[in-house]
Amino acid sequence: MNLPDIDNYIAKLRLRAAELETKLNDPHIYSRSAECRQVSREHQKLTNLFQSYERLRHAVGELADNREMLKGESDAELKSMIEADIKTLEQEIAALEAEVKLALLPPDPNESRNVIVEIHPAAGGEEAALFAGELYRAYLRFADEKGWKVEILDLAMSELGGLKNAAFSLDGGDVYSLMRFESGVHRVQRVPTTESGGRIHTSTVTVAVLAEAEEVELEIKPEELRFDVFRSSGPGGQCVNTTDSAVRVTHIPTGFSVASQQEKSQHRNKEIALRILRARLLEKLQQEELARQAADKRAQVGTGDRSERIRTYNFPQNRVTDHRYNISFFDLPGLMEGDFATLLNDTRAADAEQRLAQTLNG
Repeated sequence: MNLPDIDNYIAKLRLRAAELETKLNDPHIYSRSAECRQVSREHQKLTNLFQSYERLRHAVGELADNREMLKGESDAELKSMIEADIKTLEQEIAALEAEVKLALLPPDPNESRNVIVEIHPAAGGEEAALFAGELYRAYLRFADEKGWKVEILDLAMSELGGLKNAAFSLDGGDVYSLMRFESGVHRVQRVPTTESGGRIHTSTVTVAVLAEAEEVELEIKPEELRFDVFRSSGPGGQCVNTTDSAVRVTHIPTGFSVASQQEKSQHRNKEIALRILRARLLEKLQQEELARQAADKRAQVGTGDRSERIRTYNFPQNRVTDHRYNISFFDLPGLMEGDFATLLNDTRAADAEQRLAQTLNG
């Protein structure tokens, strides 16, 4: 981390913090609750950043002093103590650098939102469906490990035990900031259980991670929606029934359509379909705004575009590769048991590094 470059940026942020403090000292702001919350959160975030950065600068100075002391020290016991201090300081600096990098980034408007995750097999037939099911179960294990609340919104299995499609919501701390990296095309390379010749097949699965929209955030007029009811179809286990409980809702202006048949209640299926529809419409609006703001920066990575291949799972080589950040992870069995933490933390750090460089140069 280049501290002089960050010093200049921190100086600009201190001016912004002073502006926010002036606003908070104005009694009238407390009658405008939404603005007051926004200003208070931004001011607190900057205050925490300044404190972390001061600790980082102090630790960097201490580390330089200790390294200088080590050069001229001949006493073995003192050298051992200094080396131990250096190791501790290096670990502290690494942690503080990661903390400061994330704090320096402009806030993401979706950071505090819950998400809806949709999984669909793409190319590869039943093998794609089987891997989609494994990925779905891995996400549920990861959610359980993180203590996130999971709600299954839609789930349909194939005849051989694979996944036709799934949609579920995740509610919990850091859920968007971690899961947003899963949006895209996931490619799997392995020998299918149905392959007698031992040949490696390549299949793909698409994952969409949608920030969940509150009902009040999007104005959807009743006349813009068309509702159709139909009978649930199998194979779907015990939830398949003989009444017209499944619901399809279509947003007429955009043509977006969402069907839900997970629940036996038509009212509940309507509610689920509308939740997913709102999330898709929010994503559309945000992508349109992003395109307007950065029409000349189409080559940027990390846009969340689901048309791009983001990751390859190579089972013969026990390797997972993230193509956006050139990160490799060598524990595929662990990952499929829900151990996404290391891969996603590395991905998050690489993304922060790129975005920070853009922020400091901008």
